[in-house]
Amino acid sequence: MIDFTMPRAATTTDVFNAIAEPRRRAIIDVLGDGRAHAVGEVVKTLRIPQPAVSKHLGVLRKVGIVSIKKHGQHRLYRLNAEELKPVHDWVEDYRRFWEQSFDRLDDHLRELQRREKKHGRKT
Repeated sequence: MIDFTMPRAATTTDVFNAIAEPRRRAIIDVLGDGRAHAVGEVVKTLRIPQPAVSKHLGVLRKVGIVSIKKHGQHRLYRLNAEELKPVHDWVEDYRRFWEQSFDRLDDHLRELQRREKKHGRKT
């Protein structure tokens, strides 16, 4: 059982905590094109102050979502999308739930349409 009275885990504890912050998710979206990006590119794209971008990239790096490579005086950041797999796997169960729910709804609507046609009503 989860104790919800405990303080929240540090953002650098795991991927789930790291991506809980909307700006970090926005940074992940920018890095999602597969290219390496300098901090300045992320700042320009998202219009977030450079210190904030650097801080968020640091958190993402600590949990392994982002890797860093030095290129001259620049630090280039790249997304390690495979590190997001635990999130994908967790969400997958809920995707299946919603798909099944929509399938049941489709079946129900088809049955209603069938009944209305049988009784001469328009849908």
